[in-house]
Amino acid sequence: MAMVLYIGFLHRVLFACLVSSSLAFSAGYTFDVNILPQPPAVEIGKNFTATCSLANTSEATADDLIWYFFSKIIPREQYNKINTSAVNVTITITSETPSSLFCQVNKPKDTKHTYGIELHKGYPPEKPENLSCVALQVDNRISVNITCSWDTRKRGTLIETKTSLFFISGDEKKEKEIKDAENSGTVTLSIFPHHMNAKVWVESENKLGKVKSDVLETESDQFVKTNPPSNVVAISEKQFPQSLLINWLLPIEKVYVKLIYQIRYCKHGTHTWTEIPLADTAREIQSFRLQYLRPYTLYITQVRCKMYREGFGYWSDWSRNATRMTPEDKPKSKPDLWRFINNAEGKSRQTLHILCKDPELSNGRIEIFKVKMDSLPWEEVVVNRTGSEDLAVDLRQIEDPGDKIIVEVIARNSVGLSPKASLRILQNPHQFPPVNKLGWKSDKGQLLIEWQPPNVSAGGPTRKHNLTEYVVEWVSGKDGKMDWQRENRTTLKTVIRGDLENFIFYNISVYPIYSDSIGQPVTIPAYLEQRAPLHPPSIKLEYLGSNNAKLVWTDIPQEKQTGFIVNYTLYYFTLNESDVHAITLPANTYSYHLKTLSSNTKYWSKVKSSTIKGSATSPEHMFFTAKYAPGEVKGIVVGACLGFLFLLLGITILCFYKWESIESKLWPTIPNPENSRIGTWTPDFHLQNDPPEENALVDVSVVEVDTLDGMSEFEEDKADLPLKKDKYLSEEHSSGIGDSSCMSSPRQSVSDSDEGGDLGEAVAGAVQYSSVVASQGYKGQNPNAAAHGHHPQQQQQQQQQTTPSFSRSESTQPLLECEDGGDTPGSSGQSRLLSPGSGYRSKTFDHGSARCAEGGPPGPGETGGAVLLRFWPGDQGCQQSGAQDAAERPEFLEAVPASRCMTKLDGYRPQ
Repeated sequence: MAMVLYIGFLHRVLFACLVSSSLAFSAGYTFDVNILPQPPAVEIGKNFTATCSLANTSEATADDLIWYFFSKIIPREQYNKINTSAVNVTITITSETPSSLFCQVNKPKDTKHTYGIELHKGYPPEKPENLSCVALQVDNRISVNITCSWDTRKRGTLIETKTSLFFISGDEKKEKEIKDAENSGTVTLSIFPHHMNAKVWVESENKLGKVKSDVLETESDQFVKTNPPSNVVAISEKQFPQSLLINWLLPIEKVYVKLIYQIRYCKHGTHTWTEIPLADTAREIQSFRLQYLRPYTLYITQVRCKMYREGFGYWSDWSRNATRMTPEDKPKSKPDLWRFINNAEGKSRQTLHILCKDPELSNGRIEIFKVKMDSLPWEEVVVNRTGSEDLAVDLRQIEDPGDKIIVEVIARNSVGLSPKASLRILQNPHQFPPVNKLGWKSDKGQLLIEWQPPNVSAGGPTRKHNLTEYVVEWVSGKDGKMDWQRENRTTLKTVIRGDLENFIFYNISVYPIYSDSIGQPVTIPAYLEQRAPLHPPSIKLEYLGSNNAKLVWTDIPQEKQTGFIVNYTLYYFTLNESDVHAITLPANTYSYHLKTLSSNTKYWSKVKSSTIKGSATSPEHMFFTAKYAPGEVKGIVVGACLGFLFLLLGITILCFYKWESIESKLWPTIPNPENSRIGTWTPDFHLQNDPPEENALVDVSVVEVDTLDGMSEFEEDKADLPLKKDKYLSEEHSSGIGDSSCMSSPRQSVSDSDEGGDLGEAVAGAVQYSSVVASQGYKGQNPNAAAHGHHPQQQQQQQQQTTPSFSRSESTQPLLECEDGGDTPGSSGQSRLLSPGSGYRSKTFDHGSARCAEGGPPGPGETGGAVLLRFWPGDQGCQQSGAQDAAERPEFLEAVPASRCMTKLDGYRPQ
């Protein structure tokens, strides 16, 4: 409220400054302008109308008047012209409306005059509601201070408001001013006006209005509220085990206030109170007996009081607790007898535990259980309890129980014995059907169990054993503590009444009981309350390949789950965490095989276990996929080895079948030159040439081979051969057997018509081939001249008519075929033609120029006569110029004798 007043003060100062400034700088015409009304405050949410008028002037009219706030002109649509000198404006007041409104004469030639009003915005006071007053007890009397309260809205007024409390009783009238924003106040009287009427009301007023509450007119005792009864005690009486006697003292004397009382009680440990009806306690009493209580039970009792007249005064607060236990009585119900079969891990034997709890109506402390099993005598089991009385007592432990056991138990306290409880235990309860559709849910901190009754047929064992009740059993997953409760046979829904803990796993079982025979149970797991797991699973790598990996994780321990695991979520990703792959898996899955990974890549993985109330995620696990899958390198190596083995095997088989051909290619059969015998070559022969064809070149080689063999004769002939200075010499070069070249190793060739005999011997020693070629060439040559009817003399004439040339081969290959056929009978008088490309070369010298031509070896003669060879021109040759060669050839050809062919031996003789 102080802030509102401060803002209003600032508005007034600003408004005064504006008005004074406009008056100080005014010049020219003077206008008399009035603005009405001048309200002390305006109400937010309401319309406000202001009128601006001109007086005693003809220089301006109502059309020259404008309305505006500080910097915003109000549109003329909101103006209302009253007459020629007055105009008003209507605006809606809101919390955002500016606090000042101005009116001005709009004359350009004159100094502007500004007039305005200040708007104090707020709300009128609200009417107080629900007025009430109370006078408390102080010491032994009612206080003279009366406190009244009322209800108002929380809106506030935003402007200064005055609130007052008025109290009138008898001749005493009190007024109490209430601070703003408070809705209660206290008036102090000289004495409390017992049995006198009083009037009370509240008034609120501000600049926007005044309101008054309804007048509360009643007797002053209506406002009295005493203290609660004091010294409340509860007394137990042994002869009344089901009742407690409650006593208390009056809080105030009857002369001041007459009181009535109210009593409530509850069992210790519960929060459900039982109230005694007012009809039993609405009188002037100081004690009361609580009846129909449970014996040997601790009860809490409270008492309160108020003025006896109905509708007068207020109930006092409840007194302090009065706690007392009711006396003992003999048990009214039989003990709660049950059994529990323990199948310990690692043990093949079963242990049957006979358990017993106190009777529901034990009515005292059970000291002894009397137990009887089958036909054995009764035995007593002393109960030594240190905790809750509902704790079950393990009466017997039986190893490997028989087919049927009947147990009977009686409980005894300090007063008497309870009724007898019996239990028939069968080793095979499956003949009795179980319940159907067992389920659970947690509701408001309680565990609710529901089921459907078993399917009991008209026949079978259940006809003789009717369904009598159900037993609901629960076993804690934390410490194995077991408890149970019994339900009526008509019950299909119940709340577990035991002390269950949150976030602890329980196995809930429901047993149908058939005439003291236990039926087959149905068991489900349950939680009273769930949350996220306390511990995440642990993930590790079990298998790793190049593009796959198998991840496994451990199950969370039961005590760490704190809820049912609904699913697992497996995450895996590379260095780029934005590309995260998530796979949701069922709760019973503890491994997963990733099959779409990239080879030679680093991956991170983690697994999240989730319950319905949260989840827990394992730390990230890194693994690096291999470049090759396991066995892939081995497969490549084995495949390559197998391929090489098959290739080697194929080559071996091919070599086996083609050995002769391969051997002839790689290791050809070469005759031994030491075993070769070549006869003496003589130039005395007769050429037998066919008429040469045009443009054809015929090379005829005639060699005389000595028929004698042996190295001594060959060497002797070679040594006796005289070489003359005037012989024709040529340098020859051989590149080896079967090949020749004009640039081969040097070798001498001798040609002379006068020394035919010597040349023949020399040639025989040098193993060289010579040929006589017609100068015009030849078109053909028949080596078997005698066979075709040509006479040797005719051949000689033809030879003499032509211009012969001498050609000598530089091949080092002996005449193997000639040698093979030289000694063959029936081969006389025959010659053989060589085909082209036979691998042999010869040189032909023609008229001062020599030409080397490739040719084959000469064929063998059929007789001892001359061997005629035909040579085709070769691809390579050389030309040698010399005039002496052309002059010597005619004489040489005339002296060539007929040649002889010798038998081929193994190898050949060196040249």
